[in-house]
Amino acid sequence: MVFHLPARSALLAVPLLILTAGTVAAESGIAAAYPHSYQGRRTASGERLNPHAMTCAHRRHPFGAMLRVSAGERSIVCRVTDRGPFTRGRVIDLTPVGARALGFSGLGRVTIERI
Repeated sequence: MVFHLPARSALLAVPLLILTAGTVAAESGIAAAYPHSYQGRRTASGERLNPHAMTCAHRRHPFGAMLRVSAGERSIVCRVTDRGPFTRGRVIDLTPVGARALGFSGLGRVTIERI
């Protein structure tokens, strides 16, 4: 959908892309694993972090959203319980059990899609 500004405006007409909730595209980038020392800390949703649960932190997806996280041939389904990561270049933080299931313990390249 393209919106045109009035002719008096000094701005140029800019096409806008409007996405509905069901049209979120997959994203890819670097994932990090929470350290074990975060066990029991409160997440942004109010839950306590359980390093043995398949949960994650994501900046935009709502709390409770289920995400499929894939790394190569491996994939997991995890639930968003926290906000972040706030480190440049990272797209998601995973619990240690989720990271191990994907084959890494520190950082790894992943693809994320909401299911």
